[in-house]
Amino acid sequence: MAIQVLERATALLDALAAQPDPVALKDLSKATGLHSSTAHRILNDLVLGRYVDRVDSGLYQLGMRLLELGSLVKGRLNVREAAIDAMQALHVLTGQTVNLSVQQSDEIVYIDRAWSERSGMQVVRAIGGRAPLHLTSNGKLFLSAVDTRQVRAYAARTHLAGSTVNSITSLEALERELSLVRQHGYARDNEELELGVRCIAAGIYDDTGKLVAGLSISAPSGRLEDAWIPQLVATAGKISEALGYDAGLSA
Repeated sequence: MAIQVLERATALLDALAAQPDPVALKDLSKATGLHSSTAHRILNDLVLGRYVDRVDSGLYQLGMRLLELGSLVKGRLNVREAAIDAMQALHVLTGQTVNLSVQQSDEIVYIDRAWSERSGMQVVRAIGGRAPLHLTSNGKLFLSAVDTRQVRAYAARTHLAGSTVNSITSLEALERELSLVRQHGYARDNEELELGVRCIAAGIYDDTGKLVAGLSISAPSGRLEDAWIPQLVATAGKISEALGYDAGLSA
């Protein structure tokens, strides 16, 4: 019986969430298939708990308690916690190092990594390590998410200093590269930060649609496979969903 009441209460909350304006009891009863007396009784309990508000006209709308709980959940979400299992699964699939990075100013910072000895490469940048945005696949994701003015300001500040012969060191080349990132939905590092190492990266987004982290696969240049891209993008999408991101609403 208790489970049935929870199911009915959830149905009523979902019906309220589906409407932008306050809803009448009869419409909620129709939308949920509940008898009006049953719906009224459950709504009264939800009003007492502040999960639902009854407005002056006798209509119902979602209550502030849901906003309070939602804020608590959002505050406790942690991209590292949301990503760790998915990162490990991607590492097992590819056998290569999987990196999680966030942006700090003009650099990315590596905040977590899934790797093993079989990855076939030394981990040069440990957790907490930094690298310029324009030299990394994860960094290019963040640059691709801002407008042309901000990209040019970044180029002016950093002078697009290179690290290898493959580094992008001109604004024109960087803008072309960022256009490809936006077009394809993922980014590449073609031995631009370290010779012998290539990377591919996909973005992780929060519930507001903001890019909050980059997920990348790093591998010796001869071992990186484009066949991993769909799984990389899907894994980044899975982590984004765990953070509350809804691709349909953000489209």
